[in-house]
Parts: sequence; structure tokens; C-alpha cells
Amino acid sequence: MTVETPTRHSPLSGWQDRLAGLPAGLEARELPFLTQLTLRVRPGSPAAGAVEASLGTPLPGPLRAEMSDDVKVLWMGPDEWLLVAPEGRQDALVERLRAAIGDEFATVTDVSAQRTTLALSGHLLRTVLAQGCALDLDPRATPVGSCLTTVLAQAPVTLVVREEAAAGVWLLVRSSFASYLASWLVDACTEYGGGTG
Repeated sequence: MTVETPTRHSPLSGWQDRLAGLPAGLEARELPFLTQLTLRVRPGSPAAGAVEASLGTPLPGPLRAEMSDDVKVLWMGPDEWLLVAPEGRQDALVERLRAAIGDEFATVTDVSAQRTTLALSGHLLRTVLAQGCALDLDPRATPVGSCLTTVLAQAPVTLVVREEAAAGVWLLVRSSFASYLASWLVDACTEYGGGTG
């Protein structure tokens, strides 16, 4: 008897064409199925040191993200980080981190199904996001590497600044809000000649 593997659908699988129709000054694409792990550990503890050694990168401080390596590390709270890696890495990464932590106190939880990620870029990005977000995206206030939990069009998101002048960001949004946020984004672009699809 053959058992069929269910087909995975990303939260924004039906939005590719509409997101592709955004104006020339804004590009949006979903990064579906990324590995996402919540790490809870006391900063400066032996467990935190073991995690940093295993990842080969320091755990970033408040409101910051370390995006230079294969495993991205996003600060989420005083003792919480979100580790983001390519698709399918969760089991190996959880095993590696738990082995590094050993008997020290820390938790690593797979939360990959909770969120999807939108990669946004372009010169219209800050202008469009300002329609639904109170954050000051001026580069002096939110430089590259900023990691902020906020509300965009009443949807909770984590916004990570990836390029100078906030011309490239990641928006991590819970799967249940993803279609709503995509719809808002398309609508917010209408006055710039896109988002009518």
C-alpha cells in the first residue's frame, strides 16, 4: 500500500501573481517553510555560551538581529531569540543545540509552522509601510540589523531591517495573518500604480 505525502501549501501560495503586480518601486516575495526555532536561555549563562559556540555567532542584544550567517538570530525578548534557517533544518538544528546545551537550563522549540516570511525591498518600501506602521523607518532610527516586534495594519509582525535606508526588510507574520497582510500590502500600493490584480 502506497501512502501519499500530503502537499504543503504556504500561507501565501495563492498570492504570487498579485504580489508580482506591485509597482516597480516595491518587490515582495514569500520565503515559505523556513526553519524557525524559539530559543529561551538566560543571557551570559553557560547555556547561552554553548549556543553561541554551536552557532558560531553571538546572540544579539535588544532590538537587534544577526543576519550574516546561515542561521539568522533574531532578538525577541530579554531571554528569547528566534533562530531562522533554510527549510528542513529544524530536526538537525534542534539536535545540535540540545547537545550543546547539555544539562544547562535552556529550551529550544520548533515553531516553523507558526509564521511565514515576506521579503520586501525597493525605494517605495518605507513609504508604503508608513501607511500602516508607526515605526520610524529612518535609517538613523532603524539601522541595518534592527529587529522590532510591532503592528503593521493591525497585524502583529516582526520586522527585520536587512538593507541600508530600510530599503530591504523581512516581515515575519503569523500564518493566520499572512493573507490579510498581503491583501493590505496590495491595497496600500494602489496609488503607486500597482496592487490592482
